Amino acid sequence: MLFDIVTVIWIHFIADFFLQSSYMSMNKSKKSLVLLFHCFVYSLPLLYFGWQFAIFNGGCHFIVDYFTSRITSMLYSKKEYHWFFVVIGFDQAVHMTVLILSLFLL
Repeated sequence: MLFDIVTVIWIHFIADFFLQSSYMSMNKSKKSLVLLFHCFVYSLPLLYFGWQFAIFNGGCHFIVDYFTSRITSMLYSKKEYHWFFVVIGFDQAVHMTVLILSLFLL
């Protein structure tokens, strides 16, 4: 199980950062279709753990990013950089929690 936790953390990092284009990162807070595409691309590497895991976590990723991307966009535009990074950290903590819990529950 420890190997699975480490694996899902690294898959998440690759899927959420390396596979997210600049266009996605800059527009997912403005256009739900861009966010949906980001979550689709994000879910592909999660297929390593099975299609149910990938679909569940892709859906959860959409919900979390729907709110956090809008909040971070607003904070960045107001130059509230501390709170911007606090929300980024919160976003990642929620993603990690959901991913690890779903490893045990699915």
